[in-house]
Amino acid sequence: MTDQTPLRSGGRAARRAARAKALPDHMRPIRPGMEGGTYKPLTEAGVEAIHRAALTALEEIGLADAPETGVAYLTEAGAVQGDDGRIRFPSALVEDALARANRAVTLFARDPAHDLELSGTRVHYGTAGAAVHLVDVEDNSYRECGVQDLHDAARITDTLDNIHFLQRPMVCRDIPDNREMDLNSIYACCAGTMKHVGVSFTDPDFVANGLELLHMIAGGEDKWRERPFVSNSNCFVVPPMKFATESCRVMEECIKGGMPVLLLSAGMAGATAPSTVAGAIVQAVAECLAGLVYVDAVKPGHPTIFGTWPFGLDLRSGAMTGGSGEQALLTAGCAQMHHFYGLPGGAAGGIADAKMPDMQAGWEQMCSNVMAGLAGLNMVYEAAGMHASLLGFCHESLILGDDLIGQALRCVRGIEVNDETLALDQMREVCLGGPGHYLGTEQTLSRMETDHVYPRLGNRSSPKEWDELGKPELVRNATAKKEEILAQRSRARFDAETDRAIRARFNIHLPA
Repeated sequence: MTDQTPLRSGGRAARRAARAKALPDHMRPIRPGMEGGTYKPLTEAGVEAIHRAALTALEEIGLADAPETGVAYLTEAGAVQGDDGRIRFPSALVEDALARANRAVTLFARDPAHDLELSGTRVHYGTAGAAVHLVDVEDNSYRECGVQDLHDAARITDTLDNIHFLQRPMVCRDIPDNREMDLNSIYACCAGTMKHVGVSFTDPDFVANGLELLHMIAGGEDKWRERPFVSNSNCFVVPPMKFATESCRVMEECIKGGMPVLLLSAGMAGATAPSTVAGAIVQAVAECLAGLVYVDAVKPGHPTIFGTWPFGLDLRSGAMTGGSGEQALLTAGCAQMHHFYGLPGGAAGGIADAKMPDMQAGWEQMCSNVMAGLAGLNMVYEAAGMHASLLGFCHESLILGDDLIGQALRCVRGIEVNDETLALDQMREVCLGGPGHYLGTEQTLSRMETDHVYPRLGNRSSPKEWDELGKPELVRNATAKKEEILAQRSRARFDAETDRAIRARFNIHLPA
């Protein structure tokens, strides 16, 4: 035994050194774009019924308040404007648009390693929202958020393996001019992360400046159009069943500028959408199908994400319930409808109604994130950092969300069954004259990194070890991690010449 100890110790040291190295992407236990789709809350008959109801709603009810440009596009395509001004959509028109729609969309990133392939049941998690407050965990308070907070969120996102994209999660409340706010949001996000970015525009007249800024970042309009690394999150409807006139015009300008579009329908079940889960999904599907016809009329084949985002509502108080089981069902049901149509789609998951990153936040965020992933939702928006039903964003919660989504992704990966994983050979070796346990066996050690996901901040030590470590606290550790990240220079920073040119052209509020 004494003679073998150095060898065993050396073997362990070698294995530890191997485990410390980053695994190749194809061997990682979790990664962007893993396929879900095993969870289906709707029956096949239910899916068909929702589809038929959506077509009926479009044909008989239609949508109001289309802009003049939208009326022209849609009626030329075959939609009908009634005497009441509403645009109605014959079922054949919708089916034709569906037949022409993209079955796959690539959302590019400035770093190609972070490109997102949206198709089938491939799952990606990221941020989104328009929070007006930043959550301060030091004193359990809320304050208005600003452009520096948005930039910091982007910088943090860039370092987190399980946050795959950054859609602007908060509003720059310290910039009163809307044009400057839109442009600074683009700057703050793109200067903070090399991952794909999603932004919004408050006015169609601001899109041209936004595209000019993106051309400068990309190194020219041709390079931007080749790899558009920013998409437009577009609330093109005001539920129930009305177009958002100005947002539609924004959408038209973004399409012309080569920017991918997220068609976002965000009805509130019981307020601006039917109170039933099925009814809310019907309306969201109908509205997004109308948006799909609209995009097809402007530019067939334009990269589009089918963004059914119905939200839950507490009917006792009228408060939003983003962290509820009903919300998880809404999101998973929408994912199933995306697969029925074969369209790249996104919806909301991971929202916490809890005001702080506490136990309530944990169960709320995990519930919808897991169900969205298992349902095979291509883009799980608002998956980390969102509190108070989208009113607050928390940097610490974003970091903790990386751990949480890691566990959700392990659920998405599921259970592989083959000769190796059935482990009969291991059972024979261990049980028939072996040590009687699987600890330290070659098979166990060889798969401990490829099969298992280990939290970076979550604590799995015993009470005794936890005490000896100084009783580490989860949120406090997240704060320390945040400070560590923000102390480093962002890899996404623009080169000095580009940054000077941008600042000479636009009023950038972040310090140079």
